[in-house]
Amino acid sequence: MFIDFFLLLKNNKIPISIKEYFDLLEALNQEITSYNIDDFYFLCRSVLVKNEIHLDTFDQLFGLYFKGIETISTEDVLNIPEEWLRKNGEKFLSKEEMEKIKSFGDLDKILERLKELLKEQKERHQGGGKWIGTGGVSPFGAYGYNPEGIRIGQDESRHRKAIKVWDKRSFQNLNEEVELETRNMKMALKKLRILSREGKAEELDLDKTIIKTSKNAGMLEVEMVPSKKNTVKVLLFFDIGGSMDDHIELCSQLFSAAKYEFKHLSFYYFHNCIYEFLWKDNARRWHEKIPTDEILNTYNEDYKIIFIGDASMSPYEIFYKNGSVEHYNEEAGITWLNRIKEHFPYFVWLNPVAENDWQYTESIGMIKKVMNNRMYPLTISGIEQAIKCLKQKNVVTEISLMG
Repeated sequence: MFIDFFLLLKNNKIPISIKEYFDLLEALNQEITSYNIDDFYFLCRSVLVKNEIHLDTFDQLFGLYFKGIETISTEDVLNIPEEWLRKNGEKFLSKEEMEKIKSFGDLDKILERLKELLKEQKERHQGGGKWIGTGGVSPFGAYGYNPEGIRIGQDESRHRKAIKVWDKRSFQNLNEEVELETRNMKMALKKLRILSREGKAEELDLDKTIIKTSKNAGMLEVEMVPSKKNTVKVLLFFDIGGSMDDHIELCSQLFSAAKYEFKHLSFYYFHNCIYEFLWKDNARRWHEKIPTDEILNTYNEDYKIIFIGDASMSPYEIFYKNGSVEHYNEEAGITWLNRIKEHFPYFVWLNPVAENDWQYTESIGMIKKVMNNRMYPLTISGIEQAIKCLKQKNVVTEISLMG
């Protein structure tokens, strides 16, 4: 039973063993779930998926195997223009009117008809009974009514008549290559933890207690040790303003996750490139400047440095004196970047711009080179790569001024 489903998951790189498969069969045998597709879906997901990054793939494969909406191209469904499904009104019918509306009566026919409409439809429709639209009696769309419809784009159930709502795919944001939510960032940042035992001996060391008790002829001898604490030290440099306004939410999520994960955390802001001063309060940045030299003298080389910025600027801002767009800097940005690299041997640069787009901005390539290629995209896999890099000392190479 369900062996083909098991093989489908395994062949699509969801790490699953025969043990999970037998666990699912045992759960079904024990009648843990009721006989409906939603409960069965959640049971399968709980038993078969062990890592959140595979949830979106699982959703698609589950829909495909059990003849859900994924039998239609996912790209077709997700690429339906937003305006076709925008809520301009809702359809409210009397009970008698609802009873007059006939269903297709066959899931395969409904799915086949949706395929046809995805090819034929060219514009928005509202209030009708044929096309993908809103506020009508068509089986396809949102904010209308049909006894056997496929809900597309609607944020919640109204009549509880939709037979498929797989287009929602709540977990697609957990894919490794998409931007993150705070929870996902916390998971990725955990890998930078350095645990050491500090403070009072207040935690039971079970192994040593057993050994000492055995040597003591069975008389209990308790061995206590200090509890483990995360001792890693992190220093964040956030690019703020200008083109970084497009990434405020993402950077805020990273900041929130980092504050949660690291006890020893400090942060500073800069704009485009680092120069002779930084700041901690954007509203008072011109009145409460903090000399970059002071930061170099305050924090030792134990700190892990994470730059967060899109590295999108004029090359003059990196390589020339007075190149800053905001003030007359006496030393080029690269001079300060080299000083930071020399002082802090553990550093990376996280870039919120999609990695495939880096090639279109000259300064991104320049900053990446200055960072000794220790630049990574702000995605789950990107953060994981950055964490691995932060565990390795940088071999100091100083990039010179242009010209």
